[in-house]
Amino acid sequence: MKILLAPDVYVNASVAGAGLAPAQVVDRVLGNKKARQKTTEWVLTTTSAMLAAHPSFKKEAVEPQMKLIRDLVDVVDSEEHDEHDWAESLLAAARAAEVARVVTDHPDLADKDEIDGIEFVSSDAWMIEQTTPPPPLPPL
Repeated sequence: MKILLAPDVYVNASVAGAGLAPAQVVDRVLGNKKARQKTTEWVLTTTSAMLAAHPSFKKEAVEPQMKLIRDLVDVVDSEEHDEHDWAESLLAAARAAEVARVVTDHPDLADKDEIDGIEFVSSDAWMIEQTTPPPPLPPL
């Protein structure tokens, strides 16, 4: 699965619970035994800051949650970018992780046209792709 998970997907999965799309995406991607997920320090730092700021996520749970995530991913270096610009930061992270798709539920990015060859897809759309069977073969 050559995708990058955006910080909001990690946060939504951490806060929302098991039955919702972000949690299902994270479970599928991080539970993949064939290949470890790549991410960047920006994704992890932003995830940590968002979890710490979330009113329903316990402050004392942030560090253990981030350790769990870090244990399941490989951190790669990314090019310089404006850390407050999500599109630019996710583009840099996707390039560093060598992926062409980013799963994000960010309202300005999810399910938009691709930017510089990187496609942004929502967690709901990605889960539908993963669970929809292929069409039947045409008759011979």
